[in-house]
Amino acid sequence: MSQTVLLEIGLEEMPAKYVRSSSIQLKEKMAAFLEENRVSFDAIEMYATPRRLAVIASGVSDKQADLAEVVKGPAKKIALQADGTWSKAALGFVRGQGLTPEDIYFDELKGVEYVFVKKETSGKASSEVLKELNTVVESLTFPVSMHWGNHHFKYIRPIHWIAALADDEIIPFQVLDVVSGRTTRGHRFLGEEVTLAHASDYVDKLAGQHVIADQDKRKNMIRAQFQQIEAENGWIIPNDETLLEEVTSLVEYPTAFFGEYDSKYLTLPADVLITSMKDHQRYFEVKDKTGKLLPYFISVRNGNGLFIDNVKKGNEKVLTARLEDGLFFFNEDQRITIAQSVEKLKKVTFHSKIGSIHDKMDNTAKIAAHLSDVLDLEEDDKTQLLRAAAVYKFDLVTNMVSEFTELQGIMGEVYALQQGETAAVATAIREHYLPVSSEGELPETQIGAVLAMADKLDSIISFFLQGMVPTGSNDPYALRRQMIGVIQIIEKYQWAFSLEELLSALLTEVYAVEDAEAFDKTMNELAVFANARIQQKLQTYGIRYDIVEAVLQSGEKDVNTLFTNAKVLQAHSEEESFKAIMEALARVVNISGNPDESIPVQKDLLETASEKNLYVQINHLDLALSHGDPEADYAALAAIVPYIEAYFDENMVMVEDIAIRSNRLNTLGNLTLSILQFADVRKLILK
Repeated sequence: MSQTVLLEIGLEEMPAKYVRSSSIQLKEKMAAFLEENRVSFDAIEMYATPRRLAVIASGVSDKQADLAEVVKGPAKKIALQADGTWSKAALGFVRGQGLTPEDIYFDELKGVEYVFVKKETSGKASSEVLKELNTVVESLTFPVSMHWGNHHFKYIRPIHWIAALADDEIIPFQVLDVVSGRTTRGHRFLGEEVTLAHASDYVDKLAGQHVIADQDKRKNMIRAQFQQIEAENGWIIPNDETLLEEVTSLVEYPTAFFGEYDSKYLTLPADVLITSMKDHQRYFEVKDKTGKLLPYFISVRNGNGLFIDNVKKGNEKVLTARLEDGLFFFNEDQRITIAQSVEKLKKVTFHSKIGSIHDKMDNTAKIAAHLSDVLDLEEDDKTQLLRAAAVYKFDLVTNMVSEFTELQGIMGEVYALQQGETAAVATAIREHYLPVSSEGELPETQIGAVLAMADKLDSIISFFLQGMVPTGSNDPYALRRQMIGVIQIIEKYQWAFSLEELLSALLTEVYAVEDAEAFDKTMNELAVFANARIQQKLQTYGIRYDIVEAVLQSGEKDVNTLFTNAKVLQAHSEEESFKAIMEALARVVNISGNPDESIPVQKDLLETASEKNLYVQINHLDLALSHGDPEADYAALAAIVPYIEAYFDENMVMVEDIAIRSNRLNTLGNLTLSILQFADVRKLILK
C-alpha cells in the first residue's frame, strides 16, 4: 500500500527572495531522506508562501525496501587458523553482522580469497522512518538565518508550527519546542487555524482560508489579473519576471489593483519613476500601446478585494511622497555642473587604504588609455573614452543618486546628456557598471565596455596591492564578480590579447610597482585569481574538468582562444580517435619534459625515415598552428599522430650516443612546444 505524506514548516514571514530557493531545497531534502531510507515514492510537490514551506509526497510506500547486501570480511588466511577452525577475527566479524560462522563463504578479490557473508535486513514500517523527519527540517540551510528565544539553533525565521501527516495519521516528532501536529494556519488577517483530517486536504483547506499554497498558481493568478486590468483600460503592463517572482513570494492571496499619480511627475526621467515604483514599492509601471509611460501603477495586495479603495489611496500617498522627493532632487541637481561634481569626488573616499573616488578615476583613465592602445581604438573613440573616464563617477555626489543609490550610472547618463556630453560618453557612464551579476547584461558599446573593464581592473588591482585578496567565501568588495565581468566583456568583444601580460603592464605603468618581490607576489595572486574565474566561466559551458585544466595549463594566454580550445577538445572528446591522439601527444610531452624554447635540430643526425618524416611534419605543424583557428589546430595535431607512432616504433630516444639522443630530445621538445601551446595533454583523463 502507498500513502500521502505532508510536511509543512510554519514560519514568521521569510524574505521574498529566498522563498522559492528554500522551497526547492525542502523538496530535494525530502526526496533524499526518503531515498536514503529506502522508502519509495511516486512524486513530491512543493508549496511555499511567505509563512510556510511545505511538501506533499505521493505514493509513499508503507514499508522500507528490504536490504540485501554482501559484506566483505578478513582474508581467508586470517579467518582460518592452522587447525582449520575459525579465528577470533572471523568470529568477531560474523558476530558484528548479526550472523553465525555457518553464513561464511569465500570468494576471490584481486587474487586473494576473503571471507564474505550475505546480510539481509527487513525493512521497517515507514511510520517509524518518518518519525525522523525532524532531520529534514533541521538540515535546511539559508543565506540569512537568525536565533530566537533562548535557542542556539538558527533558521531563516522562527518556526511557529509544523504540520506532518501520513494520510490521516500525525507523524510525531519535535523541532526545538515545536511539536508536529495536524494544524495549519490560514491567511494572517483573513484566515484562521484549520485542522487537517488527511494530508491530501492541505491545498484545498488552505485555499478556504485565503492561502494559495502553490507559488506558480499564485503567479498565474497575478498574471491573469494583470491581463484583465490591461484589457479593461487599454494599457500595457511591461513584463518583469524578477519583480513578479518577488511579489508572488510576498503574498499568500494576491489581488492586483491600480493606482494613479500626478502627471507632473512624468517630467522626471522614466528610470526615476520606474525605480521609485519597482525598487521601493514593488509596483509595476504602466505604458500605453506606443510604449509611453502613463501616470498609473499596478500593485498586488496580500488579501482579497474588500476595502481595496482604501488600500489604493494609501499606496498612492506613499508613492506620491517618493516622487515628490525625486522631483525636488532632480531640480536641485540641475544647478550642479559635471566639473563641480568631479571636484567633489576628491573628498569622497573610495577606500581608506586606497584613496578617493577621484583617485580611482585617475587610475581608470590611465588603464583606459592603455587599453585603447592595446585594442587599437580609432582616435575619435579614444577621445570619447578618455572623456568618459575623466567624469564617469560624477553622479555619485548628486542628490538623486544619494537618495536613490540604485540609479548610479543611470542618472549619470541623463545628466551627461543634459549638460552637452556626447551620446557615446553618456552611454559609457551608464554601462561602466555592467555586468552587475555573473549572468547580467553586458555593455553594448565598445567605449562602455572598455570603461567597464578599466574600472573593474582598477578595483581588483588596487585591493590586491593592499593585500585584500578574496579568500574562501569572503569577498566583501565583489572582486570575483568584477573579474568575471572583465572576462565576459573580453569574450563578448572577442578581444585578442594576453590578460596576464595586460595585468603585468598595468602594475608597472599605472601603479608603479618597482619592488621586484611585491611585483612578483601581486602578479602571481592576480594570475591565479584570473585563471580561477576563467575556469569558472568554462565550467558554465559544461566543459569537462580535466579539459579545463589542460587548456589553463597550456602556453596559450589569449582568453578567447582558451575558451575555443576547450570547446574544441570537449567536442572531440567523445570520438573514438580522441584517446589514441591524446595518448600519442602525451607520450611526446612526457619524454621531452617542459622545454622553455625551440632548439635547432641537426638534420645530419637524423638516421631513419620515420625520424626525418617527423622532423618535416613538425615544421609543417608550426606553420599550420600559426593561423589561429583552434579547430584546424586540433586537426593539425591529430594529423601528426601517425608520424609520432611510426617514430616511436622505429626509434629509441634514449640511445647511448649522446649527440643522437640530444638531437632526438630536441626534436620531441620542439613538438612539445606546439602541443603545449594548445593544451597540456598530460592533464587529460583518458578512458
